[in-house]
Amino acid sequence: MGRQSISFTEPNDKWLKAQVASNEYASKSELVNDLIRQARGQQQKIDWLATKLDRAKKSGISTKSASEILAKSKASFNG
Repeated sequence: MGRQSISFTEPNDKWLKAQVASNEYASKSELVNDLIRQARGQQQKIDWLATKLDRAKKSGISTKSASEILAKSKASFNG
């Protein structure tokens, strides 16, 4: 496990200390690691969505109706 020394602004440090004091987290390190995990998860979702949007743009305009597109989407999601 990597060990880092980081500095926080006063408001962020107060917030971190309050989270630890409320027993939500055992330490600032645990909280920072949890925040990083959450940020990584959000980035994965953003990347997934960006890929889907890019594919959609490249696929061009569809001649299918909105209901046909929705039905196909639901079928591929459930299947």
